Amino acid sequence: MSVGTAFYPRTAPLNTKLQWREWSGYLAASAYSDSHEIEYNAIREAAALIDVSPLYKYLVSGPDATRLVDRVITRDASKLAVGRVYYTSWCNEDGRVVDDGTVARLEEQTYRWTAADSSLRWLRMNARGLDVEIEDVSERISALAVQGPLSRDVLEAATETSWGDLKYFGRRAAQIGSIRVDVSRTGYTGDLGYEVWVESAQAIELWDALVLAGSAYGIRPAGRLALDIARIEAGLILIEVDFDSVRRALIPEQSYSPFELGVLGRFVDFEKSAEFVGRRALEREQGRGGPPRRLVGLELEWEPLEELYRAKGLTPTLEPAASRVPVPVYAGRQIGKATSTTWSPTLKKVVALASVAADQSKLGTRIDVEWTVEARRSRIAGTVVELPFFNPLRKTSTVARSAVP
Repeated sequence: MSVGTAFYPRTAPLNTKLQWREWSGYLAASAYSDSHEIEYNAIREAAALIDVSPLYKYLVSGPDATRLVDRVITRDASKLAVGRVYYTSWCNEDGRVVDDGTVARLEEQTYRWTAADSSLRWLRMNARGLDVEIEDVSERISALAVQGPLSRDVLEAATETSWGDLKYFGRRAAQIGSIRVDVSRTGYTGDLGYEVWVESAQAIELWDALVLAGSAYGIRPAGRLALDIARIEAGLILIEVDFDSVRRALIPEQSYSPFELGVLGRFVDFEKSAEFVGRRALEREQGRGGPPRRLVGLELEWEPLEELYRAKGLTPTLEPAASRVPVPVYAGRQIGKATSTTWSPTLKKVVALASVAADQSKLGTRIDVEWTVEARRSRIAGTVVELPFFNPLRKTSTVARSAVP
């Protein structure tokens, strides 16, 4: 049975239609508003408050903490400075992805590790022989994501200090009123944004402080439906939708290497001196010319889609929520599947994340996507485009908001 997060006393009264989803054993709001599009607009035009507490969270510390991190993740932990955060994957011995998440270096030998799926047993298995402590702080630590073009204004109002100099994927401790928090310039929306980490005992106080500080900037809570659209626009993958953990794969096709999952492939560092789990398998894969499939972004053409509906005497009707239902994609033959599809309100296009045969993954490749109208299957033409679909300068810039679109 799912339970509320530490913010539930504030989120529950706002979720008047009881639109909840299960997320790692917690209740996560699908939408607070009559339409999640209002919440999406807050992410893209103002500021949104998103409860991301259901993420699994671990504190890794001790003399061999860096050795453990380096043993598990595909990136080079020795290059991760205190005050910085990595997005990374970790693999099994066959080079198949176990999970993806973030690793923040809090102190020289102290890391905060977040994951979409439970990874405590995996970390402990790989910590054998090391002098390291792994603490599951998933319940003790809660987190709110403040996302959107005005998120910096909200954070500055709440902390009464400037955040313009904090770089993308940077982090530092801060004070909000009497609350000690840790702030990272990270998020799952592909926009300017921050994640605020706090002791769960002070979660309500943090919520109230951010809502008060954000009242002048149009802040509003946002649920999973709005977040889903934003993360697809940002080209960000979701476990059990765009890929499966190898631990849950029933057949080889259901497991993935980092090189089959877009940006995760760029975060495999063969130059690091440490031997990491799955390294040799990934080197063999690259030696064979790379993976047999790759993650791509697709833009679907509107006119053929409109014609499908017109042939049925219908006006084109697109679901306001993103689709997580996989559908076949073709280049003459079936070459893969689209895993996440959505209408992008910002780009005014239908976009999708798809896993396709590597020889069909080049930019500009024409690919057909299955589309169903009135229970009749058809195909819509699409084009492989660069990810992310939406990539505003403000996401990574340290320039003042007024100077950056």
